[in-house]
Amino acid sequence: MENKVSWHKVLNSREELAEGRVKTVTVSHKGICLTHFEGKISALDNRCPHQGGPLGEGSIENGLLRCPWHGWDFHPCTGKPPGGYDDGVEVFEVKEEHDGIYVGVPEEEEHKKTISDIMVETMVNWGVTKVFGMVGHSNLGFADAMKRQEQKGKLEFFGVRHEGAAAFAVSAYGKLTGKPAACFTIAGPGATNLYTGMWDAKVDRAPFMALTGQVATQVVGTGNFQEVDLVQAFNTAAEFNHRVQRDSRHAELMSLAVKHAILKRDISHLTFPDEVQEIEAMENAKPLGPEDRITGLDIAPPQAAVDKALSLIKNSKRPLIIMGHGARAHKKAVVKFAEDLNAPVVTTFKGKGLIADSHPLGCGVLGRSGTPIASWFMNESDLLIVFGASFSNHTGITSKKPTIQVDFDPMALSKFHKVDAAVWGEISRTLKIFEAGLKGYPEFPDQRKEVAERWAIWRKEKEKRLGETSETGLSSIAVFDAMNKLSPKNAVMCVDVGNNAYSFGRYFEPEEHDFLMSGYLGSIGFALPAAMGAWAAVGNSRPVVAVAGDGGLCQYLAEITTLVKYNMPVKVIVLNNFELGKISKEQRAAELDVWQTSLSNPNFAEYAVSCGAWGKRVSQASELEAAMKELFQQEGCGLLEVITDVSLI
Repeated sequence: MENKVSWHKVLNSREELAEGRVKTVTVSHKGICLTHFEGKISALDNRCPHQGGPLGEGSIENGLLRCPWHGWDFHPCTGKPPGGYDDGVEVFEVKEEHDGIYVGVPEEEEHKKTISDIMVETMVNWGVTKVFGMVGHSNLGFADAMKRQEQKGKLEFFGVRHEGAAAFAVSAYGKLTGKPAACFTIAGPGATNLYTGMWDAKVDRAPFMALTGQVATQVVGTGNFQEVDLVQAFNTAAEFNHRVQRDSRHAELMSLAVKHAILKRDISHLTFPDEVQEIEAMENAKPLGPEDRITGLDIAPPQAAVDKALSLIKNSKRPLIIMGHGARAHKKAVVKFAEDLNAPVVTTFKGKGLIADSHPLGCGVLGRSGTPIASWFMNESDLLIVFGASFSNHTGITSKKPTIQVDFDPMALSKFHKVDAAVWGEISRTLKIFEAGLKGYPEFPDQRKEVAERWAIWRKEKEKRLGETSETGLSSIAVFDAMNKLSPKNAVMCVDVGNNAYSFGRYFEPEEHDFLMSGYLGSIGFALPAAMGAWAAVGNSRPVVAVAGDGGLCQYLAEITTLVKYNMPVKVIVLNNFELGKISKEQRAAELDVWQTSLSNPNFAEYAVSCGAWGKRVSQASELEAAMKELFQQEGCGLLEVITDVSLI
């Protein structure tokens, strides 16, 4: 039985297509080449039968329609090539009505599920519902499957301007939520652009899904256009790394990819050869989900480690608690434990904000980006109790104090030096066991008064620094002092790399904030795309703020247009000192000349306005608070540019 013909209007009149011209139209997802030749409007299949070239982009020369890709000729009305060859193109019926020109094509068959449909539905069932990336020629079948899920309201896709930004957004989403989002690219350069963001997620232990298109399998190994062996290329970064084959167990493969990302807190990568994506799924193929496929992680520590830790705690008079990023999901439990011990709490830079600076036991950030309060209490302590921290050089946790380390990852325990009690266990579960073991034990000395005294000393010092002025620009402390007063108290703060980050860690006083940064990788350019990932996680339930230097912001500056397109009300604050100031500082510290660190910048505020966002530039201290207040009052995205002095950090 022949398919019914469906008629579609393609021109309002024949005058819309001049004699001797051609054009492409799409009807019922079918590409049609319209031709106007010798007074007749004709409709041909738009795909050249040889390489798939778009005939509607060709031209009529010497009475023949020429393919724009390889020059093969067809008759503009019959679709037949000269010379009696049998490689012509299909022709469709055309009729002219009073209101325009119509083309008749067979009615579309009902969509049949593809391999991509099964894999996307499985991914969504596992909770991966946010995707950042770019649609292109080698991922169209998978993109079409995601479109169907988006139309059902089960998935959100954010088209970015650079795949590197997609990777940072996905990394930030994983850091904030502990769950994976996905980034999506074409083969070749689209996929390789993910590499930096993938490593950022990997070293900071954030779950991450990478989905890449791939050239058709039949041309692999021939040096085909955009051919890169992506499984081999991502082998060092991805914990789970596979090519999807025609006969793969597709739902199981996607399930394992998501499961690895969640449980390993690592990178999963699947690459999809072009020809596999639109293959019809087997009749019995069903998407899968996580039901009874993933275990709880609330493991208890070994008793010997608990006993050793409790002995150290009971013999301590001045314990100090250190929280790293790995304690993010357990911050309330850790703070309660600190209150029970009357112990001050400091954080690593990546853990900034896990306890408010206004808390009577909160002492700010430890290390190079930190406060003298935090370093004071580490020096004065007689025991360090460390939760979810990695002991990086940047943090500078001393190895000369008795130390208890609690972490879910046994490889993180005693990683850089031996600790006195290495406790492998889920943090909240471990704390319950600690609390039970300390029940009835005499109250620990209260250090709150000393915390308040150290804060008073530090705030007095900050007041002095606030008085430092310059004709060149504002001081960093002035910017963060204004942010302390005006920024929303529950915002997600995304910070870049550079002097702006050091000043942020030192001067900004968190309340109910969450903080996202490129920790171990320390990659410049993180803040703006990270804010996109953060917004995908929290939506409009919380404000999202990106804090960047001029060097970092320029790396992904075009993503301002992404904020505008998807109505992401992200607020960007850029400290513009026309220099890679941190690098200049490092050159001086190495007793070298300052070289090639100056920058030629646009007017960032005007650029934001040109993209459709709100923008304002401030160069005077007297203008700062009013402008920042205006920024945070904007309903949509906005950018505040502050001209700063590179020497006042």
